[in-house]
Amino acid sequence: MISALNQLVDLVEEHLTDELDVATFAKASGTTEYHLRRMFSSLAGMPLSEYARRRRMTVAAADVVRGEDDLLSIAVRHGYGSTEAFGRAFRAVHGAGPGDVRRDGGPLRTQPHIRFRLTVEGSIPMDTRIVERPAFRLVGHAARVPLIHRGVNPHIQRLVAALPPQEHARLKSLGDTAPAGLLQVSDDVDPDAAEGSPLTYLHGVALALATPVPGDLHAIDVAAGMWAVFRTAGPFPRALQEAWAATATEWFPSNPWRLRAGPSIVAFLERADDLSTATCELWLPIEPA
Repeated sequence: MISALNQLVDLVEEHLTDELDVATFAKASGTTEYHLRRMFSSLAGMPLSEYARRRRMTVAAADVVRGEDDLLSIAVRHGYGSTEAFGRAFRAVHGAGPGDVRRDGGPLRTQPHIRFRLTVEGSIPMDTRIVERPAFRLVGHAARVPLIHRGVNPHIQRLVAALPPQEHARLKSLGDTAPAGLLQVSDDVDPDAAEGSPLTYLHGVALALATPVPGDLHAIDVAAGMWAVFRTAGPFPRALQEAWAATATEWFPSNPWRLRAGPSIVAFLERADDLSTATCELWLPIEPA
């Protein structure tokens, strides 16, 4: 995976002025676009699309500062059909328009060429098991919310807090298959996993496909397949978020599995009354690499 990511970075450099065909590259590398984008985002700290945009504007800035060509020629050379579109992209990266930078020489925000390297970590074993599950259904209360990587997501917090205690008890009584208990479900996540990108959050339980779904609840059908289940314990949500990050930096590079499309699920095994600490299981859909 580290080698594939570095080859992908090289491919970005080769296609700074045209469209990057990630799907074809992923297939040739023996993986999937979904897994490649998720691993890049987790390890680089930014989506692949954002890295490509920053690199494109870093190279374009050199052309702007040199002043040998007019701005329209530079815009076209870097894949933009107008100076307006180029100017918006340039300003989003550098914080100033190309005309201002040409006049003042800056400000410029350079995106270095990323290289991924394998470091020896993993001194603490990850509590993991592999589970094969038939198709099932996730049922509960759902909403579209922005993705937040660190800390409590206030949009999710408001959704859950608005449910009365008896509704939590009702949901828990409905669940009849694994993962057991009350669940936090993230579905329809952008493969780049960009901060602030929309996802579907569901607070609910897992049901067998034959179990009727109450009419007032949302439902997500989940295909049969393999799951990696990571057990975490400690301050919530920090311990869970750190374990999630470690799946990308440690577990996936060390194991013959890759992410497949599907919801990620957090099951609560134990929790403090104020949710300051919790023991959880993180369920990630996987397939052989």
